[in-house]
Amino acid sequence: MSCWVDVPAGSDFPIQNLPYGVISTADAPSVRRIAVAIGAHALDLAATAHLFTDAAVQAAFAQPTLNQFMSLGRAAWSSARAEITAWLTSTASALHSDAALRARALIPLAHVTMHMPAQIGDYTDFYSSIDHATNVGIMFRGRENALMPNWKHLPVGYHGRASSIVVSGTPLRRPCGQTKADDEKAVPVYEPSKTLDFELEMAFFVGAGNKLGEPIPATRAHEHIFGMVLMNDWSARDIQKWEYVPLGPFLGKNFGTTISPWVVTMDALAPFAVPNAVQDPQPLPYLRHDDAYTFDIKLEVAIKGENMAAPGVVTRSNFRHMYWTMKQQLAHHSVNGCNMQPGDLLASGTISGPEESSFGSMLELSWKGTRTIDLGGGEVRKFIKDNDEVIIRGHCEANGVRIGFGEASGKILPATPMQF
Repeated sequence: MSCWVDVPAGSDFPIQNLPYGVISTADAPSVRRIAVAIGAHALDLAATAHLFTDAAVQAAFAQPTLNQFMSLGRAAWSSARAEITAWLTSTASALHSDAALRARALIPLAHVTMHMPAQIGDYTDFYSSIDHATNVGIMFRGRENALMPNWKHLPVGYHGRASSIVVSGTPLRRPCGQTKADDEKAVPVYEPSKTLDFELEMAFFVGAGNKLGEPIPATRAHEHIFGMVLMNDWSARDIQKWEYVPLGPFLGKNFGTTISPWVVTMDALAPFAVPNAVQDPQPLPYLRHDDAYTFDIKLEVAIKGENMAAPGVVTRSNFRHMYWTMKQQLAHHSVNGCNMQPGDLLASGTISGPEESSFGSMLELSWKGTRTIDLGGGEVRKFIKDNDEVIIRGHCEANGVRIGFGEASGKILPATPMQF
């Protein structure tokens, strides 16, 4: 397809992508509008809402978040995408022909501020990478008991904290909490986390939901999946280690989670689908689906210390390493009748590959702090230091087409002192 908006070489946002986000501009900083990214511009869909043929879509793009549009379902998503594509590929379109509208609606990305794309009502984090689960299991239970007995039978997950999910670029404070040394005689202490970590993840937004008591079948789960973002599920390993028995993650996870601002649709990702992981044993019938719903998404994580001129890449992985698919995650989440809602966010869990260079966390890269990670320029790490910025990037690429996610970045500020 030929687009009349200039798309720089190597851009994450060609005409084949058109990811959705929420923007504001300096002239109206409190007014949030839905947009799509195209090249080095954001196309303001609030300004062009009147051009859509569907009244429900027009109304949805007048909102400050994507939730209402997400609720409309796949037919509306595909129709809107087709109309936007037509505007941007035809010089006869109303958008191209109306110079005043074009000037108002096409805004340089350098001039916009990005916001959370949706109001997230609920957030669930899964644990669906077999390499990551195996690595962590070996560290803490030994090779013979690396995977728990249930792991290959269901997508393990936990309910996270939606209120502390932030958009890329938002700084976070180093968390404080209880930690305890391995010595049996040691007593727990309150302190800033000493083993702060990133987790390389991706997540998907639920679009149309389901009624309470009516599960979403795996074979139709794609109808409820709107699009994907990059995610950094920040983790305080020492806090998590002391607190997680018997109910799992809590304060070691809920202090902050970073996502990328642009939501890449499943229509844009469809050409990059690859065969699903071979699952042995075969899961129960409600978790089975035959269509490929794993994607070749290249991922990398870089860290920039406060004295570093440029970030150093610490890992390169790929979403195709996932064992459980997004369709299986959604089917399992709702199989008991749990009602999903537009804007709910479901995360993959840490994405690790089989090679050390593709491990998705510092816990694995440093093998529980027993070795250092080289950032370049003489900088090494075992875990994240204050004022480190962690940057996650991801993209698909084939036949000269690049579908990118932008980045999910965040800086860790020193802990907030607490007086007792």
